[in-house]
Amino acid sequence: MYLTQELIAKKRDGVPLGADEIAAFIQGVTAQTVSDAQIAAFAMAVWFQGMEAGELKAFTLAMRDSGAVLHWRGLEGPVLDKHSSGGVGDLVSLVLGPVVAACGGFVPMISGRGLGHTGGTLDKLESIPGFCTSIAIDQFQQLVRANGIAIIGQNEKLVPADQRFYAVRDITATVNSVPLIIASILSKKLAEGLDALVMDIKLGSGAFMREPGEARQLATGICRVATDSGLPCNALITDMNAPLAWSAGNALEVREAIDFLTGGPQHDRLLAVVQALAAEMLVLGGMAAGSPQAEDKVCRALESGAAAECFARMVATQGGPHDLLDRPAKHLPSATVSRPVFPDSPGVVTTMDTQSIGYVVVHLGGGRQHVNDSIDPAVGLADLCTLGQKLDVHTPLARVHASSESDWQQAAARLKSAIQMDQPMSGVQPVIHERIQGAQMS
Repeated sequence: MYLTQELIAKKRDGVPLGADEIAAFIQGVTAQTVSDAQIAAFAMAVWFQGMEAGELKAFTLAMRDSGAVLHWRGLEGPVLDKHSSGGVGDLVSLVLGPVVAACGGFVPMISGRGLGHTGGTLDKLESIPGFCTSIAIDQFQQLVRANGIAIIGQNEKLVPADQRFYAVRDITATVNSVPLIIASILSKKLAEGLDALVMDIKLGSGAFMREPGEARQLATGICRVATDSGLPCNALITDMNAPLAWSAGNALEVREAIDFLTGGPQHDRLLAVVQALAAEMLVLGGMAAGSPQAEDKVCRALESGAAAECFARMVATQGGPHDLLDRPAKHLPSATVSRPVFPDSPGVVTTMDTQSIGYVVVHLGGGRQHVNDSIDPAVGLADLCTLGQKLDVHTPLARVHASSESDWQQAAARLKSAIQMDQPMSGVQPVIHERIQGAQMS
């Protein structure tokens, strides 16, 4: 029998906790015998003292085991997933999941909502009329088996300890503790019963990790804990010094994802990240011998329309319209005011404050400023300019979709402040900065 306050004191004083002690603490969190105040004290102790490798693994597995762990017996392909640390215009999950499913993988994706300036996959999908992200586990598994993919939100049966921990971290300035981030992400992914995981760690002005060292620390930490826990995991560090797509905003990103999947224009940055992550997933899952073969499968899944069909089936079987891909304008909500914003003078786009661009969407109503805020799925930005693009006063920075004229005016001013224009740039940063291979760390 362990006293909670004694465990907190040990962690506060920098003494590593044993697996049994950690398991007892997490059991108390799940059973509600550990208070929110004690969770906050523990989280702050971890924020200051960190966790050793064995301690972090035990903590992650204890969080996983606080709820149900999925099993996928009898499938004819590997169970795969990816996780992004969050960005702006990051609609990767909407296209990557269907692509991998079209290649023969199974993708049970448990996603989240928008956080701060970053968008959330659940919010984007819920801009589709009728789309349901609250699904019981048994139905979730049936949908994955039938369609190759389903995307839902976390529920009380999966990693309930993390739900309590995160709620407390969010109001106690401990969200950015690397050990707690790793445990939160991996406990959910391990509960999915995956055969392999690929991490997309964002780096730059629109990412939570602004510096290369921070991004590398998170990537290597996740890969190490996942691999040591029996889950093959690689990570890509990808650029977020500019939005990843032409759109930022829930329904607008869904529309761009539909265009991407159905043969429409594909943003170069978005395509590069989708191809790289999908190739990693297919290789780790044993579905391709190497990146060239994997990239060829990805191209065929897109060009044949198979990925689009997977997306359409997912939407229809999770409550959305059956003809969304054929008539997206009929179903997706549209904003009251939609007008382009033009630069004040000609030049080349040299800097994009991507976090500020994300907050333009939040202030329009496309994200949350408080936990209980409702979201306007129609608002946001479309036709965003790109780094290195040459603009004149008749070429827009973006098209602002707003619910009122005053909202449009405020968004236009914020957007102009977030984008700097000057003389031609010497070069644009690569989209894929670094690859971290977890298998080499075990």
